[in-house]
Amino acid sequence: MIGFIRKSIGIGLISGVFFIVYTNSSINHDSTPFVTKDIQSLSPHRVGLVLGTSERTMTGRDNPYFVNRIKAAVELYEADKIEKILVSGDNAQISYNEPQAMKEALLAQNIPEGDIVLDYAGFRTLDSVIRAREVFGQTDIIIVSQEFHVKRAVYIARTRGIDAEGFIADGVPLSSDIRTQIREILARTQAWSDVHILNRQPKFLGEKEII
Repeated sequence: MIGFIRKSIGIGLISGVFFIVYTNSSINHDSTPFVTKDIQSLSPHRVGLVLGTSERTMTGRDNPYFVNRIKAAVELYEADKIEKILVSGDNAQISYNEPQAMKEALLAQNIPEGDIVLDYAGFRTLDSVIRAREVFGQTDIIIVSQEFHVKRAVYIARTRGIDAEGFIADGVPLSSDIRTQIREILARTQAWSDVHILNRQPKFLGEKEII
């Protein structure tokens, strides 16, 4: 009996590792052709979707992920690759408002307020991507985030019928934030499961706000 249990646990662990490797490889393989850091290679789109993150780190310093996503969005806008910037993030608490923080950062970079659209219900990457289509009416977009994140977002978008490209924002050295990279491995497995097995939907949709 004990031998059977050990064998079952072993098979389960091997299967789990295989599934994680497969889902990560699948997302990387399928999204890579549509993701770039070369702004000139991108096709013009009406809307760029900037995925949210905290403006500050836990120590109160500027979050380089946030700063670099804003920088990338401004580059797209100034290069006439996008006309509108959709900022999508978490606003679950009164004291924490990712979209508003992104808007203020964009305004500080002289992006016209009328060209910034806020999505307050981007609680997860999947929510942000699907809401871009279902709520804001976009079927082709440029998604902005760091490479590890934007590949997952583009994968979700393209499996959900959105013609998405990804623009890679500058990241941080692996040694500086290895925890984020490790979390991304599991996040990709979750994302693959969400779109292929669970058919996960956003937490909120609501009325349309066509851009």
